[in-house]
Amino acid sequence: MKKTIAIVALVVLVAVASVLGTLAYLTSTDTVKNTFTVGKVNITLDEAEVDMNGVAVTPAKRVKKNEYKLMPGHEYTKDPTVTVLKGSEESYVRMLVTVTFEKPLTDAQLSMNLDSIFTGYSAKWVRAGKEINTAKTVITYEYRYDATVSADETDNKLEALFTGIKIPDNWENDDLAAIGGFEIEIVAQAVQADGFDDADAAFAAGFPTPSPAPVEP
Repeated sequence: MKKTIAIVALVVLVAVASVLGTLAYLTSTDTVKNTFTVGKVNITLDEAEVDMNGVAVTPAKRVKKNEYKLMPGHEYTKDPTVTVLKGSEESYVRMLVTVTFEKPLTDAQLSMNLDSIFTGYSAKWVRAGKEINTAKTVITYEYRYDATVSADETDNKLEALFTGIKIPDNWENDDLAAIGGFEIEIVAQAVQADGFDDADAAFAAGFPTPSPAPVEP
């Protein structure tokens, strides 16, 4: 009888252990998967290809560089144009026009509005700054597009900054000789608009080189 009870007890214990082994904690699982797509700001700068006399070539072609033989009273094609490429985020855009002279300019020459040699300015571009180096051989003008720009499904071609160059009629050979030859370099820059209060803050953060001094009233 005692042996039978012991066997029954063992069976009961085994049965209890088997039941407990099938129990599990109450749980639940959920997942959030984040996909990040990097935004971009992408622009190009070009101008119409011209011959030495500043006449646009045929067929028309866009290039990064031109050479001119300047004479007083003549007008030459030059149309620096920024294109905001498809997929670019909303951004501020500017152009820095740097004129480098072979010879130092006199105070009288510096007092002239030298950027008046550029003709056909677009009202969409606003001159925001001007800077002259200490050697008086380099002048940099800053022009900003008057609104933020973006490009979703297609490229966004902005208005040309200007359309030509003309040496004033009253500039004679002596005036040109006093100034010497010069080179014009144009740099286009764009900075995302999101996260900045204004264009000043955006360009200051986006580019380490200080902007030209603000234009005098």
